[in-house]
Amino acid sequence: MKLVIGGYGQGKLQYVLRKYQLEETAVWDGVLPEEKEIQTKGVVVNHFHQWVRQSLLQGKSPEDMARAFVERHGDCIIICDEIGNGIVPVEAFEREYRERTGRILIQLAKEAEEVERVICGIGQKIK
Repeated sequence: MKLVIGGYGQGKLQYVLRKYQLEETAVWDGVLPEEKEIQTKGVVVNHFHQWVRQSLLQGKSPEDMARAFVERHGDCIIICDEIGNGIVPVEAFEREYRERTGRILIQLAKEAEEVERVICGIGQKIK
């Protein structure tokens, strides 16, 4: 599994598609696809943070679901915006969302074979 992080609008998806020579048909936007939906090898999950948010709003455990997905799809690439910088939100849910997304990313980074941060469309290898 590969993890790609970076700020909003920094060219993460374009970087991944170019680097790994993938088509946009391999990209799932803001969702973890079901097994029957996956048609190609090399699944790319873009906007992972949005999926975490939706899971929390639905009362689900994104930690367990993300772990299970990565175990089944060890060749996946997860792309996530960095959402923990800046002003701390007033709303409790927004704070929990940021915190849990960050904790999930820490775990994914530990397990990832490669972690990159993309700034201005340029990848910087972290791990």
